[in-house]
Amino acid sequence: MLKALGNSLAVRSLIGAIAVGYLRLVQTTTRFVIEPGDLTAQAAANMPLIAAMWHGQHFMIQFAWPQGSKFAALISRSVDGDLNAAILERLGVLPIRGSGGSGNKIRKRGGATALREMLRVLAEGTSVALTADVPKVSRIAGAGVVTLAQMSGRPIYPIAVVTRRRIDFNSWDHASLGLPFGRGAIVLGEAIHVARDADAATCEAARQAVEDGLNGAHARAYGLLGSRDPGAPALTPAASTAAASGAVAQDVGKASGS
Repeated sequence: MLKALGNSLAVRSLIGAIAVGYLRLVQTTTRFVIEPGDLTAQAAANMPLIAAMWHGQHFMIQFAWPQGSKFAALISRSVDGDLNAAILERLGVLPIRGSGGSGNKIRKRGGATALREMLRVLAEGTSVALTADVPKVSRIAGAGVVTLAQMSGRPIYPIAVVTRRRIDFNSWDHASLGLPFGRGAIVLGEAIHVARDADAATCEAARQAVEDGLNGAHARAYGLLGSRDPGAPALTPAASTAAASGAVAQDVGKASGS
């Protein structure tokens, strides 16, 4: 039934309209604290950029875009991806369809095509948002976002957008959906640059920096609200490296909810 509904253009359009209306209500009724204070100016000065997020925060991430900026987001070729694409299009974000995987899966999921499309839009001045998690493994960054930065020459910015009043879902990615009329926090981490000629050790250091940057941004954001991060990681850096290396040709980031 879900697949049939997702394949209906009318249903996707209706759900997209309702979701966008709700997200705009949350955005306009939430009092956000922003770090750094010049986030908009800093981001604008480094466009196009690669915005890295944890998968569970994909509902809220569009609140951080500087007004008037051009963004694309990576979304999987799935039923829920179809619905998310409909929402993003209404928000003025370009959906890029595809995801990664191991072996033949990367071709079936459109990962290589999506990577080429992300490189194209970055070269044309459009920023790209994508989740950094290894597929189905929460809060462990994979190599995909680093590969994109290496090939494009664009910086990675870890970002967290959280709210005090929210619904926390019992899902693998610890997804959260903000509720209106509360407080929120938007935190931008330090830029991570990856040279085109970076060797394997340097790329692994960048991957770990993305992971640490995202965890740090979320810890700070939740801390500003006096709230608990439902997805706070328990793994050590050594364990996260092992988990990341186990995901061959990892999903280059099924962004914004895919």
